[in-house]
Amino acid sequence: MSLRLKALNAGLRLIARRYLAHVREPENLRRSFARTARLYAPVPWSWLLGDCLRHGGHSVSATWAMNRRSAGAGVVLYFHGGGYIAGTPQTHARLAARLAQLTGMHLCLPDYRLAPENPFPAAVDDAFCAYQTLLQRGYPPDRIVLGGDSAGGGLMFALLHLIGRKGLGWPGRVFAFSPWTDLTLSRDAAAGEAVDDPLLPAERMAELRDMYLQGADPDDPRASPLLGEFVGAPPVMIQVGSNEILLDDSRLMATHLRGQGVEVRLDVWPGAPHVWQMFHGRLPEADRALADLAGFIGAGSGDAPAGQPR
Repeated sequence: MSLRLKALNAGLRLIARRYLAHVREPENLRRSFARTARLYAPVPWSWLLGDCLRHGGHSVSATWAMNRRSAGAGVVLYFHGGGYIAGTPQTHARLAARLAQLTGMHLCLPDYRLAPENPFPAAVDDAFCAYQTLLQRGYPPDRIVLGGDSAGGGLMFALLHLIGRKGLGWPGRVFAFSPWTDLTLSRDAAAGEAVDDPLLPAERMAELRDMYLQGADPDDPRASPLLGEFVGAPPVMIQVGSNEILLDDSRLMATHLRGQGVEVRLDVWPGAPHVWQMFHGRLPEADRALADLAGFIGAGSGDAPAGQPR
């Protein structure tokens, strides 16, 4: 564990975790997330482009992180974290820009609807619309990579479940950073007692879940993709820290996927906090994790599909 990682964990425990343990209003959390993200300017080798994804009468706004050196090799469809109540494409623009550089691909970040104003399954419907739009625009399924972090990682796996159930083409690769996959919380409580998460307060998870589900069944695979069906799905990579309350979510998701014949690479990083990849350029563990992910995805090449963002 690097000295920078030790310092980051100490700072998260002292400031961020205490704040998350007490903040009540989703709007306050959203503003705090946005302010923190503004400290990290987008990297210079990509630029951001607004878009509206439309399919079958449904639409969702999105932001693209465009790689200037990309030859149109495909797209990463990425879902931001924030517990289903916070986060935007802008909070994750810097991470998206770095992934665009490393993979040689463009990234599409849907601005899916947030709870409690838009409870489950609004976010899932937006994710499904986004994937269908990319197919409609001419991206072959195997040239689409699905990714996400935290709640966005759970949303991504929910989408993957729906892709299989609806008989759509599977994406080429799938990855998740510290995904939240079990909203029944049957395992999160035990995990929270077993580890000292430097960021996420375990006692707030049920409250967060309830703001999102608002009475919906947590056993629905679209809410808890740990209960989903994934036979035939493409290879998956999951990165998670060893001290996270969501560690069990990642481990059990990997086991569930393998039980259905899916190839899974699960990387547990000692001492890494929740979605530490956001600190790339400042944290060596983040840089190595993203480099590993880029190797898993592989740099794409080929002609751009007809339906570029507009």
